[in-house]
Amino acid sequence: MASALAAKMGFNSLMRKQARNFNVRICTMESDMEFSCEVKWKGKDLFDRVCRTLGLRETWFFGLRYNIKDTAAWLKMEKRVLDQEVPKEEPITLHFLAKFYPENAEEELVQDITQHLFFLQVKRKILEEEIHCPPEASVLLASYAVHAKYGDYDPNVHKPGFLAEEELLPKRVINLYQMTAEMWEERITACYAEHRGRTRDEAEMEYLKIAQDLDMYGVNYFLIRNKKGTDLLLGVDALGLHIYEPDNRLTPKCSFPWNEIRNISYSDKEFTIKPLDKKTNVFKFNSSRLRVNKLILQLCIGNHDLFMRRRRVDSLEVQQMKAQAREERARKQVERQRLQREKQLREEAERARDELERRLIQLQDEAHMANEALLRSEQTADLLAEKAQIAEEEAKLLAQKAAEAETEMQRIKVTAIRGQEERRLMEQKMLEAEMLALKMAEESERRAKEADQLKQDLQEAKESERRAKHKLLEITSRALYTSPGLPSDSMPPDLSFSRENLSFDFKDTDMKRLSMEIEKEKVEYMEKSKHLQEQLNELKTEIESLKLKERETPLDIIHNQNTEQGTSKHSNFKKVSTSSVACIVDT
Repeated sequence: MASALAAKMGFNSLMRKQARNFNVRICTMESDMEFSCEVKWKGKDLFDRVCRTLGLRETWFFGLRYNIKDTAAWLKMEKRVLDQEVPKEEPITLHFLAKFYPENAEEELVQDITQHLFFLQVKRKILEEEIHCPPEASVLLASYAVHAKYGDYDPNVHKPGFLAEEELLPKRVINLYQMTAEMWEERITACYAEHRGRTRDEAEMEYLKIAQDLDMYGVNYFLIRNKKGTDLLLGVDALGLHIYEPDNRLTPKCSFPWNEIRNISYSDKEFTIKPLDKKTNVFKFNSSRLRVNKLILQLCIGNHDLFMRRRRVDSLEVQQMKAQAREERARKQVERQRLQREKQLREEAERARDELERRLIQLQDEAHMANEALLRSEQTADLLAEKAQIAEEEAKLLAQKAAEAETEMQRIKVTAIRGQEERRLMEQKMLEAEMLALKMAEESERRAKEADQLKQDLQEAKESERRAKHKLLEITSRALYTSPGLPSDSMPPDLSFSRENLSFDFKDTDMKRLSMEIEKEKVEYMEKSKHLQEQLNELKTEIESLKLKERETPLDIIHNQNTEQGTSKHSNFKKVSTSSVACIVDT
Protein backbone atom coordinates (compact mmCIF):
# COMPACT_ATOMS: atom_id res chain seq x y z
CA MET A 1 0.00 0.00 0.00
CA ALA A 2 2.78 2.37 1.02
CA SER A 3 4.92 1.38 -2.00
CA ALA A 4 2.04 1.97 -4.41
CA LEU A 5 1.44 5.42 -2.90
CA ALA A 6 5.14 6.28 -3.23
CA ALA A 7 5.17 5.17 -6.87
CA LYS A 8 2.10 7.32 -7.60
CA MET A 9 3.70 10.35 -5.94
CA GLY A 10 6.91 9.82 -7.98
CA PHE A 11 4.93 9.59 -11.23
CA ASN A 12 3.03 12.82 -10.43
CA SER A 13 6.33 14.56 -9.61
CA LEU A 14 7.75 13.42 -12.98
CA MET A 15 4.68 14.67 -14.84
CA ARG A 16 4.92 18.09 -13.11
CA LYS A 17 8.60 18.24 -13.99
CA GLN A 18 7.90 17.36 -17.63
CA ALA A 19 5.16 19.99 -17.71
CA ARG A 20 7.75 22.60 -16.74
CA ASN A 21 9.99 21.68 -19.73
CA PHE A 22 9.61 21.88 -23.50
CA ASN A 23 11.85 20.74 -26.37
CA VAL A 24 13.39 23.03 -28.97
CA ARG A 25 15.19 22.08 -32.19
CA ILE A 26 17.83 24.60 -33.30
CA CYS A 27 18.77 24.44 -36.98
CA THR A 28 22.15 25.89 -37.95
CA MET A 29 23.65 25.98 -41.44
CA GLU A 30 25.58 22.78 -40.66
CA SER A 31 23.54 20.67 -38.22
CA ASP A 32 20.51 20.48 -35.93
CA MET A 33 20.58 20.51 -32.15
CA GLU A 34 17.83 19.76 -29.62
CA PHE A 35 17.51 21.32 -26.18
CA SER A 36 15.22 20.68 -23.25
CA CYS A 37 14.13 24.11 -21.98
CA GLU A 38 12.30 25.23 -18.88
CA VAL A 39 8.97 26.94 -19.26
CA LYS A 40 10.26 30.08 -17.56
CA TRP A 41 13.17 30.45 -19.97
CA LYS A 42 13.35 33.72 -21.86
CA GLY A 43 14.68 34.09 -25.36
CA LYS A 44 18.06 35.14 -24.01
CA ASP A 45 18.35 31.97 -21.90
CA LEU A 46 17.83 29.76 -24.95
CA PHE A 47 20.05 31.96 -27.16
CA ASP A 48 22.91 31.90 -24.61
CA ARG A 49 22.59 28.12 -24.32
CA VAL A 50 22.94 27.75 -28.10
CA CYS A 51 25.91 30.13 -28.25
CA ARG A 52 27.72 28.27 -25.46
CA THR A 53 27.12 24.99 -27.25
CA LEU A 54 28.59 26.42 -30.47
CA GLY A 55 31.46 28.14 -28.65
CA LEU A 56 30.31 31.49 -30.10
CA ARG A 57 31.19 34.77 -28.34
CA GLU A 58 30.31 37.28 -31.09
CA THR A 59 26.66 36.87 -30.28
CA TRP A 60 25.55 40.36 -31.41
CA PHE A 61 25.45 39.32 -35.07
CA PHE A 62 23.05 36.40 -34.59
CA GLY A 63 19.51 35.57 -33.57
CA LEU A 64 16.88 32.84 -33.54
CA ARG A 65 14.43 33.14 -36.41
CA TYR A 66 11.04 31.57 -37.04
CA ASN A 67 8.19 32.20 -39.48
CA ILE A 68 4.72 33.54 -38.80
CA LYS A 69 2.33 33.33 -41.76
CA ASP A 70 5.08 33.67 -44.38
CA THR A 71 6.71 36.52 -42.45
CA ALA A 72 10.09 36.17 -40.79
CA ALA A 73 10.32 36.96 -37.08
CA TRP A 74 13.17 36.95 -34.59
CA LEU A 75 12.94 35.61 -31.06
CA LYS A 76 12.90 38.47 -28.54
CA MET A 77 15.55 38.17 -25.87
CA GLU A 78 13.60 39.82 -23.03
CA LYS A 79 10.38 37.79 -23.34
CA ARG A 80 9.72 34.18 -22.38
CA VAL A 81 9.96 31.80 -25.29
CA LEU A 82 6.48 30.35 -24.90
CA ASP A 83 4.92 33.83 -24.63
CA GLN A 84 6.01 34.65 -28.17
CA GLU A 85 4.36 33.57 -31.45
CA VAL A 86 6.63 30.59 -31.92
CA PRO A 87 5.31 27.33 -33.44
CA LYS A 88 3.37 25.33 -30.90
CA GLU A 89 4.36 21.87 -32.14
CA GLU A 90 7.17 20.22 -30.21
CA PRO A 91 9.98 20.24 -30.76
CA ILE A 92 9.73 23.96 -31.51
CA THR A 93 11.90 24.62 -34.55
CA LEU A 94 14.04 27.77 -34.59
CA HIS A 95 16.81 28.75 -37.02
CA PHE A 96 20.11 30.11 -35.71
CA LEU A 97 21.11 32.68 -38.34
CA ALA A 98 23.02 35.91 -38.82
CA LYS A 99 20.62 38.77 -38.16
CA PHE A 100 23.06 41.64 -38.73
CA TYR A 101 25.95 41.81 -41.20
CA PRO A 102 29.36 43.45 -40.73
CA GLU A 103 30.51 46.33 -42.88
CA ASN A 104 33.97 44.79 -43.25
CA ALA A 105 34.13 41.07 -42.54
CA GLU A 106 37.91 40.93 -42.29
CA GLU A 107 38.08 43.64 -39.61
CA GLU A 108 34.96 42.78 -37.59
CA LEU A 109 34.71 39.00 -37.52
CA VAL A 110 37.07 37.72 -34.85
CA GLN A 111 36.22 34.08 -34.17
CA ASP A 112 36.64 31.35 -36.74
CA ILE A 113 33.19 29.94 -35.88
CA THR A 114 31.60 33.35 -36.55
CA GLN A 115 33.34 33.57 -39.90
CA HIS A 116 32.35 30.00 -40.80
CA LEU A 117 28.66 30.57 -39.98
CA PHE A 118 28.62 33.76 -42.07
CA PHE A 119 30.35 31.93 -44.94
CA LEU A 120 27.75 29.15 -44.96
CA GLN A 121 24.81 31.57 -44.76
CA VAL A 122 26.09 33.92 -47.48
CA LYS A 123 26.94 30.99 -49.76
CA ARG A 124 23.42 29.59 -49.34
CA LYS A 125 21.83 32.97 -50.11
CA ILE A 126 23.94 33.32 -53.28
CA LEU A 127 23.08 29.81 -54.49
CA GLU A 128 19.37 30.39 -53.77
CA GLU A 129 19.66 33.76 -55.59
CA GLU A 130 18.58 35.81 -52.60
CA ILE A 131 21.79 37.73 -53.32
CA HIS A 132 22.37 38.59 -56.98
CA CYS A 133 25.87 37.54 -58.07
CA PRO A 134 27.33 38.13 -61.57
CA PRO A 135 28.64 35.04 -63.39
CA GLU A 136 32.35 35.87 -63.17
CA ALA A 137 32.10 36.48 -59.41
CA SER A 138 30.10 33.26 -59.04
CA VAL A 139 32.97 31.24 -60.58
CA LEU A 140 35.56 32.88 -58.33
CA LEU A 141 33.40 32.40 -55.22
CA ALA A 142 32.84 28.77 -56.18
CA SER A 143 36.62 28.23 -56.38
CA TYR A 144 37.05 29.56 -52.83
CA ALA A 145 34.17 27.38 -51.61
CA VAL A 146 35.88 24.34 -53.16
CA HIS A 147 39.18 25.29 -51.51
CA ALA A 148 37.45 25.68 -48.13
CA LYS A 149 36.10 22.13 -48.47
CA TYR A 150 38.95 20.23 -50.17
CA GLY A 151 42.08 22.16 -49.18
CA ASP A 152 44.97 22.63 -51.61
CA TYR A 153 44.46 21.47 -55.17
CA ASP A 154 46.16 18.18 -55.99
CA PRO A 155 45.81 17.00 -59.61
CA ASN A 156 46.43 13.41 -58.52
CA VAL A 157 43.46 13.55 -56.12
CA HIS A 158 41.14 16.14 -57.63
CA LYS A 159 40.63 14.58 -61.02
CA PRO A 160 38.03 15.68 -63.61
CA GLY A 161 34.53 15.00 -62.32
CA PHE A 162 35.28 15.47 -58.62
CA LEU A 163 32.86 18.44 -58.51
CA ALA A 164 30.05 16.64 -60.33
CA GLU A 165 27.89 16.32 -57.17
CA GLU A 166 28.69 19.77 -55.76
CA GLU A 167 26.26 22.70 -55.88
CA LEU A 168 28.54 25.64 -56.60
CA LEU A 169 26.78 28.02 -59.01
CA PRO A 170 23.32 29.64 -59.04
CA LYS A 171 21.01 28.01 -61.56
CA ARG A 172 20.51 31.41 -63.18
CA VAL A 173 24.22 31.57 -64.04
CA ILE A 174 24.26 27.99 -65.38
CA ASN A 175 21.25 28.66 -67.63
CA LEU A 176 22.73 31.91 -68.88
CA TYR A 177 25.58 30.25 -70.83
CA GLN A 178 25.95 27.47 -73.37
CA MET A 179 28.38 25.59 -71.19
CA THR A 180 28.42 21.99 -69.99
CA ALA A 181 29.06 20.94 -66.40
CA GLU A 182 32.56 19.87 -67.45
CA MET A 183 33.30 23.34 -68.86
CA TRP A 184 32.13 25.01 -65.64
CA GLU A 185 34.22 22.59 -63.59
CA GLU A 186 37.27 23.31 -65.73
CA ARG A 187 37.00 27.06 -65.09
CA ILE A 188 36.32 26.65 -61.37
CA THR A 189 39.26 24.23 -61.04
CA ALA A 190 41.57 26.66 -62.88
CA CYS A 191 40.80 29.32 -60.24
CA TYR A 192 40.91 26.75 -57.43
CA ALA A 193 44.45 25.70 -58.38
CA GLU A 194 45.67 29.29 -57.82
CA HIS A 195 44.60 29.32 -54.14
CA ARG A 196 47.33 26.90 -53.05
CA GLY A 197 48.70 27.52 -49.56
CA ARG A 198 45.53 29.00 -48.04
CA THR A 199 43.83 27.48 -45.03
CA ARG A 200 40.09 26.83 -44.83
CA ASP A 201 39.57 29.97 -42.71
CA GLU A 202 41.51 32.11 -45.19
CA ALA A 203 39.52 30.74 -48.14
CA GLU A 204 36.23 31.46 -46.32
CA MET A 205 37.39 35.01 -45.52
CA GLU A 206 38.32 35.61 -49.17
CA TYR A 207 34.83 34.40 -50.08
CA LEU A 208 33.22 36.91 -47.68
CA LYS A 209 35.48 39.77 -48.84
CA ILE A 210 34.21 39.26 -52.41
CA ALA A 211 30.59 38.67 -51.38
CA GLN A 212 30.34 41.79 -49.19
CA ASP A 213 30.80 43.97 -52.30
CA LEU A 214 27.72 42.48 -53.98
CA ASP A 215 24.81 44.94 -54.19
CA MET A 216 22.29 42.77 -52.31
CA TYR A 217 24.68 41.52 -49.61
CA GLY A 218 23.27 41.98 -46.09
CA VAL A 219 20.15 43.84 -47.25
CA ASN A 220 16.69 42.96 -45.85
CA TYR A 221 13.96 44.01 -48.28
CA PHE A 222 10.39 45.01 -47.37
CA LEU A 223 7.54 45.96 -49.68
CA ILE A 224 6.20 49.45 -48.76
CA ARG A 225 4.04 52.25 -50.19
CA ASN A 226 4.58 55.98 -49.96
CA LYS A 227 1.77 58.38 -49.16
CA LYS A 228 0.84 58.54 -52.87
CA GLY A 229 0.33 54.78 -52.93
CA THR A 230 3.40 54.02 -55.07
CA ASP A 231 4.92 50.60 -54.46
CA LEU A 232 8.54 50.75 -53.30
CA LEU A 233 11.08 48.56 -51.57
CA LEU A 234 12.77 49.45 -48.29
CA GLY A 235 16.22 47.98 -47.75
CA VAL A 236 17.83 47.77 -44.31
CA ASP A 237 21.54 46.96 -44.00
CA ALA A 238 24.67 47.80 -42.02
CA LEU A 239 25.11 51.21 -43.70
CA GLY A 240 21.59 52.60 -43.47
CA LEU A 241 18.16 52.59 -45.09
CA HIS A 242 17.66 52.48 -48.86
CA ILE A 243 14.65 53.03 -51.10
CA TYR A 244 14.41 50.93 -54.26
CA GLU A 245 12.02 50.57 -57.15
CA PRO A 246 10.27 47.18 -57.00
CA ASP A 247 11.98 45.86 -60.13
CA ASN A 248 15.48 47.07 -59.22
CA ARG A 249 16.96 45.77 -55.98
CA LEU A 250 20.51 46.65 -57.02
CA THR A 251 20.50 50.44 -57.35
CA PRO A 252 18.75 52.47 -54.62
CA LYS A 253 16.91 55.63 -55.59
CA CYS A 254 17.53 57.17 -52.20
CA SER A 255 19.60 56.29 -49.12
CA PHE A 256 19.61 57.34 -45.45
CA PRO A 257 22.96 56.62 -43.77
CA TRP A 258 22.60 55.80 -40.08
CA ASN A 259 24.60 58.87 -39.06
CA GLU A 260 22.13 61.11 -40.92
CA ILE A 261 18.96 59.70 -39.31
CA ARG A 262 17.61 61.52 -36.25
CA ASN A 263 14.64 59.34 -35.42
CA ILE A 264 12.77 56.22 -36.62
CA SER A 265 9.28 55.37 -35.42
CA TYR A 266 6.05 53.72 -36.44
CA SER A 267 2.40 54.03 -35.60
CA ASP A 268 0.31 51.06 -36.57
CA LYS A 269 1.23 50.45 -40.25
CA GLU A 270 2.80 53.88 -40.85
CA PHE A 271 6.56 54.15 -40.56
CA THR A 272 8.41 57.47 -40.21
CA ILE A 273 12.07 58.30 -40.90
CA LYS A 274 13.27 61.70 -39.68
CA PRO A 275 16.61 62.85 -41.12
CA LEU A 276 19.14 64.66 -38.97
CA ASP A 277 18.89 67.70 -41.24
CA LYS A 278 15.63 69.34 -40.24
CA LYS A 279 15.42 71.01 -43.66
CA THR A 280 15.09 67.61 -45.28
CA ASN A 281 11.59 66.23 -45.72
CA VAL A 282 10.41 63.50 -43.37
CA PHE A 283 9.94 60.21 -45.18
CA LYS A 284 6.78 58.26 -44.35
CA PHE A 285 5.57 54.99 -45.77
CA ASN A 286 3.08 52.24 -45.04
CA SER A 287 3.77 48.54 -44.74
CA SER A 288 1.37 45.67 -45.25
CA ARG A 289 1.27 44.57 -41.60
CA LEU A 290 2.04 45.90 -38.16
CA ARG A 291 4.27 42.90 -37.62
CA VAL A 292 6.43 44.05 -40.56
CA ASN A 293 6.87 47.49 -39.00
CA LYS A 294 8.00 45.87 -35.76
CA LEU A 295 10.54 43.78 -37.64
CA ILE A 296 11.80 46.83 -39.58
CA LEU A 297 12.23 48.81 -36.35
CA GLN A 298 13.99 45.87 -34.70
CA LEU A 299 16.48 45.60 -37.61
CA CYS A 300 16.97 49.36 -37.68
CA ILE A 301 17.80 49.52 -33.97
CA GLY A 302 20.22 46.59 -34.18
CA ASN A 303 22.04 47.86 -37.29
CA HIS A 304 22.23 51.41 -35.92
CA ASP A 305 23.71 50.16 -32.63
CA LEU A 306 26.35 48.14 -34.49
CA PHE A 307 27.04 51.12 -36.80
CA MET A 308 27.79 53.34 -33.80
CA ARG A 309 29.67 50.56 -32.00
CA ARG A 310 32.08 50.16 -34.92
CA ARG A 311 33.01 53.81 -34.66
CA ARG A 312 33.82 53.67 -30.96
CA VAL A 313 36.73 52.10 -29.16
CA ASP A 314 36.29 48.34 -28.79
CA SER A 315 34.97 47.13 -25.46
CA LEU A 316 37.23 45.16 -23.14
CA GLU A 317 35.47 41.96 -24.16
CA VAL A 318 36.09 42.62 -27.86
CA GLN A 319 39.68 43.67 -27.21
CA GLN A 320 40.21 40.46 -25.27
CA MET A 321 38.62 38.43 -28.04
CA LYS A 322 40.79 40.10 -30.69
CA ALA A 323 43.92 39.53 -28.61
CA GLN A 324 43.02 35.89 -28.18
CA ALA A 325 42.23 35.66 -31.87
CA ARG A 326 45.62 37.16 -32.75
CA GLU A 327 47.35 34.73 -30.41
CA GLU A 328 45.34 31.88 -31.86
CA ARG A 329 46.17 32.95 -35.41
CA ALA A 330 49.84 33.28 -34.50
CA ARG A 331 49.74 29.83 -32.92
CA LYS A 332 47.99 28.43 -35.97
CA GLN A 333 50.52 30.16 -38.22
CA VAL A 334 53.40 28.57 -36.31
CA GLU A 335 51.59 25.24 -36.36
CA ARG A 336 50.88 25.64 -40.06
CA GLN A 337 54.54 26.46 -40.74
CA ARG A 338 55.58 23.44 -38.70
CA LEU A 339 53.12 21.27 -40.57
CA GLN A 340 54.32 22.80 -43.82
CA ARG A 341 57.92 21.95 -42.94
CA GLU A 342 56.87 18.45 -41.93
CA LYS A 343 54.90 18.15 -45.12
CA GLN A 344 57.88 19.36 -47.12
CA LEU A 345 60.19 16.93 -45.30
CA ARG A 346 57.67 14.15 -45.81
CA GLU A 347 57.40 14.97 -49.50
CA GLU A 348 61.19 15.04 -49.77
CA ALA A 349 61.36 11.71 -47.89
CA GLU A 350 58.67 10.30 -50.20
CA ARG A 351 60.57 11.56 -53.23
CA ALA A 352 63.77 10.02 -51.83
CA ARG A 353 61.88 6.80 -51.16
CA ASP A 354 60.42 6.85 -54.64
CA GLU A 355 63.92 7.45 -56.02
CA LEU A 356 65.29 4.56 -53.96
CA GLU A 357 62.43 2.35 -55.08
CA ARG A 358 63.07 3.39 -58.65
CA ARG A 359 66.78 2.70 -58.19
CA LEU A 360 66.00 -0.64 -56.52
CA ILE A 361 63.76 -1.61 -59.41
CA GLN A 362 66.48 -0.51 -61.80
CA LEU A 363 69.07 -2.60 -59.93
CA GLN A 364 66.68 -5.55 -59.85
CA ASP A 365 66.19 -5.16 -63.59
CA GLU A 366 69.96 -4.96 -64.06
CA ALA A 367 70.48 -8.04 -61.83
CA HIS A 368 67.78 -9.88 -63.77
CA MET A 369 69.45 -8.90 -67.02
CA ALA A 370 72.85 -9.97 -65.60
CA ASN A 371 71.38 -13.33 -64.56
CA GLU A 372 69.93 -13.75 -68.01
CA ALA A 373 73.29 -12.78 -69.52
CA LEU A 374 75.04 -15.25 -67.20
CA LEU A 375 72.59 -17.96 -68.19
CA ARG A 376 73.16 -17.14 -71.83
CA SER A 377 76.93 -17.21 -71.19
CA GLU A 378 76.66 -20.65 -69.58
CA GLN A 379 74.59 -21.87 -72.48
CA THR A 380 77.14 -20.33 -74.85
CA ALA A 381 79.99 -22.01 -72.91
CA ASP A 382 78.21 -25.37 -73.22
CA LEU A 383 77.75 -24.78 -76.91
CA LEU A 384 81.39 -23.77 -77.27
CA ALA A 385 82.51 -26.87 -75.34
CA GLU A 386 80.37 -29.01 -77.60
CA LYS A 387 81.75 -27.20 -80.61
CA ALA A 388 85.30 -27.66 -79.25
CA GLN A 389 84.69 -31.40 -78.90
CA ILE A 390 83.31 -31.51 -82.42
CA ALA A 391 86.28 -29.45 -83.61
CA GLU A 392 88.67 -31.86 -81.83
CA GLU A 393 86.99 -34.81 -83.52
CA GLU A 394 87.11 -32.96 -86.81
CA ALA A 395 90.80 -32.20 -86.20
CA LYS A 396 91.47 -35.91 -85.59
CA LEU A 397 89.55 -36.73 -88.74
CA LEU A 398 91.47 -34.07 -90.63
CA ALA A 399 94.75 -35.46 -89.25
CA GLN A 400 93.76 -38.89 -90.43
CA LYS A 401 92.79 -37.47 -93.79
CA ALA A 402 96.04 -35.51 -93.83
CA ALA A 403 97.95 -38.78 -93.22
CA GLU A 404 95.98 -40.43 -95.98
CA ALA A 405 96.66 -37.45 -98.19
CA GLU A 406 100.37 -37.68 -97.38
CA THR A 407 100.31 -41.35 -98.33
CA GLU A 408 98.46 -40.50 -101.50
CA MET A 409 100.97 -37.77 -102.25
CA GLN A 410 103.82 -40.24 -101.82
CA ARG A 411 102.03 -42.64 -104.13
CA ILE A 412 101.44 -39.81 -106.59
CA LYS A 413 105.08 -38.85 -106.39
CA VAL A 414 106.10 -42.40 -107.14
CA THR A 415 103.57 -42.46 -109.93
CA ALA A 416 104.89 -39.12 -111.16
CA ILE A 417 108.46 -40.47 -111.21
CA ARG A 418 107.29 -43.41 -113.24
CA GLY A 419 105.36 -41.05 -115.47
CA GLN A 420 108.47 -38.99 -116.08
CA GLU A 421 110.41 -42.07 -117.25
CA GLU A 422 107.52 -43.09 -119.46
CA ARG A 423 107.32 -39.51 -120.76
CA ARG A 424 111.02 -39.61 -121.69
CA LEU A 425 110.41 -42.88 -123.49
CA MET A 426 107.42 -41.40 -125.23
CA GLU A 427 109.37 -38.31 -126.18
CA GLN A 428 112.09 -40.52 -127.60
CA LYS A 429 109.51 -42.54 -129.55
CA MET A 430 107.90 -39.32 -130.71
CA LEU A 431 111.21 -38.03 -131.85
CA GLU A 432 111.80 -41.26 -133.76
CA ALA A 433 108.29 -41.01 -135.18
CA GLU A 434 108.89 -37.44 -136.24
CA MET A 435 112.09 -38.42 -138.01
CA LEU A 436 110.26 -41.32 -139.66
CA ALA A 437 107.45 -38.93 -140.64
CA LEU A 438 110.00 -36.52 -142.05
CA LYS A 439 111.53 -39.28 -144.09
CA MET A 440 108.10 -40.36 -145.24
CA ALA A 441 107.28 -36.75 -146.13
CA GLU A 442 110.41 -36.49 -148.17
CA GLU A 443 109.60 -39.80 -149.80
CA SER A 444 106.03 -38.63 -150.37
CA GLU A 445 107.28 -35.41 -151.91
CA ARG A 446 109.59 -37.33 -154.11
CA ARG A 447 106.80 -39.71 -155.08
CA ALA A 448 104.48 -36.65 -155.66
CA LYS A 449 107.00 -35.15 -157.98
CA GLU A 450 107.26 -38.46 -159.76
CA ALA A 451 103.45 -38.59 -159.96
CA ASP A 452 103.34 -35.08 -161.34
CA GLN A 453 105.89 -36.00 -163.88
CA LEU A 454 103.92 -39.07 -164.74
CA LYS A 455 100.76 -37.01 -164.96
CA GLN A 456 102.47 -34.57 -167.22
CA ASP A 457 103.75 -37.40 -169.33
CA LEU A 458 100.32 -38.97 -169.36
CA GLN A 459 98.80 -35.66 -170.34
CA GLU A 460 101.18 -35.24 -173.15
CA ALA A 461 100.43 -38.79 -174.21
CA LYS A 462 96.76 -38.15 -174.05
CA GLU A 463 97.17 -34.93 -175.96
CA SER A 464 99.11 -36.78 -178.58
CA GLU A 465 96.51 -39.49 -178.62
CA ARG A 466 93.80 -36.84 -178.93
CA ARG A 467 95.47 -35.17 -181.76
CA ALA A 468 95.92 -38.47 -183.40
CA LYS A 469 92.32 -39.41 -182.95
CA HIS A 470 91.29 -35.98 -184.21
CA LYS A 471 93.29 -36.41 -187.22
CA LEU A 472 91.81 -39.80 -187.60
CA LEU A 473 88.25 -38.54 -187.22
CA GLU A 474 88.81 -35.67 -189.54
CA ILE A 475 89.97 -38.03 -191.89
CA THR A 476 87.23 -40.55 -191.41
CA SER A 477 84.07 -38.58 -190.69
CA ARG A 478 84.93 -34.98 -191.20
CA ALA A 479 82.58 -34.45 -188.40
CA LEU A 480 83.34 -32.14 -185.56
CA TYR A 481 82.16 -33.11 -182.10
CA THR A 482 82.08 -30.80 -179.16
CA SER A 483 81.79 -31.79 -175.46
CA PRO A 484 79.06 -30.20 -173.24
CA GLY A 485 80.27 -28.06 -170.26
CA LEU A 486 79.10 -28.40 -166.69
CA PRO A 487 77.17 -25.46 -165.16
CA SER A 488 79.05 -23.62 -162.49
CA ASP A 489 78.01 -23.96 -158.95
CA SER A 490 76.15 -21.00 -157.53
CA MET A 491 76.59 -19.87 -153.89
CA PRO A 492 73.53 -19.76 -151.90
CA PRO A 493 72.48 -16.31 -151.31
CA ASP A 494 73.58 -14.84 -148.09
CA LEU A 495 70.85 -14.72 -145.50
CA SER A 496 70.61 -11.59 -143.49
CA PHE A 497 68.34 -11.01 -140.48
CA SER A 498 67.29 -7.72 -139.12
CA ARG A 499 65.71 -7.51 -135.55
CA GLU A 500 63.58 -4.71 -134.63
CA ASN A 501 64.08 -3.41 -131.11
CA LEU A 502 60.92 -3.07 -129.06
CA SER A 503 60.73 -0.04 -126.88
CA PHE A 504 58.12 0.63 -124.18
CA ASP A 505 57.50 4.10 -122.92
CA PHE A 506 55.98 3.86 -119.51
CA LYS A 507 54.34 7.17 -118.44
CA ASP A 508 54.14 7.59 -114.61
CA THR A 509 50.85 8.91 -113.31
CA ASP A 510 51.36 11.49 -110.55
CA MET A 511 49.19 10.66 -107.54
CA LYS A 512 48.42 13.75 -105.46
CA ARG A 513 47.40 13.18 -101.81
CA LEU A 514 45.32 15.83 -100.13
CA SER A 515 45.99 16.36 -96.37
CA MET A 516 43.83 18.37 -94.00
CA GLU A 517 45.26 19.91 -90.83
CA ILE A 518 42.88 20.20 -87.87
CA GLU A 519 43.74 23.20 -85.73
CA LYS A 520 42.66 23.09 -82.10
CA GLU A 521 42.00 26.53 -80.75
CA LYS A 522 42.63 26.87 -77.03
CA VAL A 523 41.49 29.80 -75.08
CA GLU A 524 44.60 31.12 -73.33
CA TYR A 525 43.74 32.66 -70.08
CA MET A 526 45.34 36.01 -69.32
CA GLU A 527 47.62 36.00 -66.32
CA LYS A 528 45.49 36.93 -63.35
CA SER A 529 46.33 40.01 -61.41
CA LYS A 530 46.27 40.19 -57.66
CA HIS A 531 43.61 42.84 -57.98
CA LEU A 532 40.16 41.23 -57.63
CA GLN A 533 38.45 43.28 -60.34
CA GLU A 534 40.97 42.23 -62.98
CA GLN A 535 40.40 38.62 -62.01
CA LEU A 536 36.62 39.02 -62.31
CA ASN A 537 36.97 40.81 -65.66
CA GLU A 538 39.10 37.96 -66.96
CA LEU A 539 36.53 35.37 -65.92
CA LYS A 540 33.81 37.46 -67.53
CA THR A 541 35.79 37.70 -70.75
CA GLU A 542 36.31 33.93 -70.84
CA ILE A 543 32.63 33.05 -70.72
CA GLU A 544 31.11 36.11 -72.43
CA SER A 545 31.16 34.50 -75.88
CA LEU A 546 28.97 31.63 -74.62
CA LYS A 547 26.40 33.91 -73.05
CA LEU A 548 22.72 33.71 -74.10
CA LYS A 549 21.51 37.31 -74.05
CA GLU A 550 17.86 36.32 -74.23
CA ARG A 551 18.10 34.54 -70.87
CA GLU A 552 19.32 37.55 -68.92
CA THR A 553 17.13 38.50 -65.97
CA PRO A 554 16.20 42.15 -65.25
CA LEU A 555 18.76 42.18 -62.42
CA ASP A 556 21.44 40.93 -64.84
CA ILE A 557 20.66 43.78 -67.22
CA ILE A 558 20.76 46.35 -64.41
CA HIS A 559 24.06 44.93 -63.14
CA ASN A 560 25.59 45.16 -66.63
CA GLN A 561 24.44 48.77 -66.97
CA ASN A 562 25.95 49.64 -63.61
CA THR A 563 29.21 47.96 -64.62
CA GLU A 564 29.36 49.89 -67.91
CA GLN A 565 28.74 53.14 -66.02
CA GLY A 566 31.43 52.26 -63.49
CA THR A 567 29.04 52.31 -60.54
CA SER A 568 29.23 49.93 -57.59
CA LYS A 569 27.51 49.31 -54.31
CA HIS A 570 29.61 51.86 -52.44
CA SER A 571 29.65 54.50 -55.18
CA ASN A 572 25.86 54.30 -55.41
CA PHE A 573 25.62 54.79 -51.68
CA LYS A 574 27.75 57.92 -51.91
CA LYS A 575 25.86 59.37 -54.88
CA VAL A 576 22.32 59.06 -53.54
CA SER A 577 21.56 61.30 -50.57
CA THR A 578 18.62 62.48 -48.55
CA SER A 579 18.24 65.44 -50.89
CA SER A 580 16.43 63.14 -53.30
CA VAL A 581 13.81 62.16 -50.75
CA ALA A 582 11.27 64.64 -52.05
CA CYS A 583 11.04 63.01 -55.44
CA ILE A 584 10.46 59.63 -53.80
CA VAL A 585 7.85 61.00 -51.42
CA ASP A 586 5.93 62.79 -54.15
CA THR A 587 6.12 60.00 -56.71
